[in-house]
Amino acid sequence: MRILYSHRIASRDGQAVHLESLIAALRRQGHEVEVVGPSAYAEARFGDDGGWVARLRRALPRAVAELAELAYAIPAALRLDRAARTGAFDALYERYNLFHFAGSLVARRRRLPFLLEVNAPLAEERARFGGLAWPGLARWAERFVWRRADLALPVTEVLAGHLRAAGVPAERIVVVPNGIDLAAFPPDLAARQAGEEAREIVLGFVGFVREWHGLEAVVRGIAAWQGRQRLALVVVGDGPARPGLARLAAELGIAERVRFTGLAEREEIPRLVASFDVALQPAAVPYACPLKLVEYMAAGRAIVAPDQPNIRELVAHERTALLFPPGDVAAMWAAIARLAGEASLRARLGAAARAEVLARDLTWDGNARRVAALVRGLRSGAAPVSVPAGAGTA
Repeated sequence: MRILYSHRIASRDGQAVHLESLIAALRRQGHEVEVVGPSAYAEARFGDDGGWVARLRRALPRAVAELAELAYAIPAALRLDRAARTGAFDALYERYNLFHFAGSLVARRRRLPFLLEVNAPLAEERARFGGLAWPGLARWAERFVWRRADLALPVTEVLAGHLRAAGVPAERIVVVPNGIDLAAFPPDLAARQAGEEAREIVLGFVGFVREWHGLEAVVRGIAAWQGRQRLALVVVGDGPARPGLARLAAELGIAERVRFTGLAEREEIPRLVASFDVALQPAAVPYACPLKLVEYMAAGRAIVAPDQPNIRELVAHERTALLFPPGDVAAMWAAIARLAGEASLRARLGAAARAEVLARDLTWDGNARRVAALVRGLRSGAAPVSVPAGAGTA
C-alpha cells in the first residue's frame, strides 16, 4: 500500500513523536509512505520549538501571522500535489493543523481517499490559550477540513464529539487513540517495582512542563509530607514552568528531592518511566489522549490522574489507576499517599494498566494496522471497518 502523508509540523516535540511513530509502524508493515511537510521540520532537533518559523510567527502581529498561515496553504498544496503526481497512492493521510488545507484540496483533486488525524480542536484551543485575531475564520477553516475528510480520526471519543458538533457525520469518524512502541517497554521493565522496604518513593512526570500541569502542588505536597517513606519527584522534560518549580523546591528546602532530567531522547523514556513508583498526570485538557499516560501504562506504573471522560477512555479508577476530581489537590494527595504506603496496590494497578495496553493493542503498530484496514475499506467502498478495542467508530 502507498500512502501520501501530509503535515505542517515545524517542531520536534510530542507531535513529532506521534507522526514519526505511526510512519515507522506503517513502514515496518511493508507500506510505502511518502512524507510531505515543511522543510524546517527536517532540520529541527528534538526539543526545538519550530525554529525560525515559530520566531517569525511570534514577531508578527497576530492578525498578520494568521493570514500568513492561511497563505501557506497555497505552496503547501502545490508541493503536496507535485508529490501526488509521482505515483499511484492508495490514500492521503494528513495530521490536522489549523489553516492547513493542503490534504483536503489535493485529495479531492487527485481523487484519493482522505484520512484526517485530529489531535485537538485547534480553533478552540488557540482562542482559549493563545488568542486568535480571526476566530470566525479559524472556526470556518477547521470545519471545512474536518468535513472534507472521508474519515476523521480523533484520538478520543470526547474529541469525536467536537467533530460531530461541527457537522462531521458519525459514520465518518473513527477514534484512534495514541499508542506506544511495545518493543521499547519489555515485560522486565514493567516488572521493576519498589517493595515495602523502599526508603524513597519516586513520583514521576513526563512532558513539556507548563504551569497548568499542576506540578507546583506536587512540590508543595512533598515538602509537607509526613509519611514513613521519603517522597521525591522526577520531572522528565523541560518547559517554561521548570525554573519556577526549581526555585520553589529550593525555597521549601527539598531541592535534592525534586530532580529534573531536562529533555530526554525518546529511547530513554521507557527506562526513566520505569524508575517511577507513582506516575503522575496532575491535570489534562478535556479532549486529549495524553501520550504520557499510555507510556505510564505500558511501563506498568501505578498512575494518579484526574477523573474526567477522556482519561477514563484509557484507565479506570481502582482497576488501572487511582483517579481524583480534577483540580482537587487534597484528593490527588490522598491517592498519592495511598500508593506511597501500599506496594501491593502499586504493583496491582501497574500490572493491570500494562495488561490493558496489550489487550487493546494501544501501540503504534496497532494503529498502523487500523489505518491500513480503514484505507482498504475506503478503496473498496465499504463502510468504516470496526477496529479492535483500542479504537472504535464514534
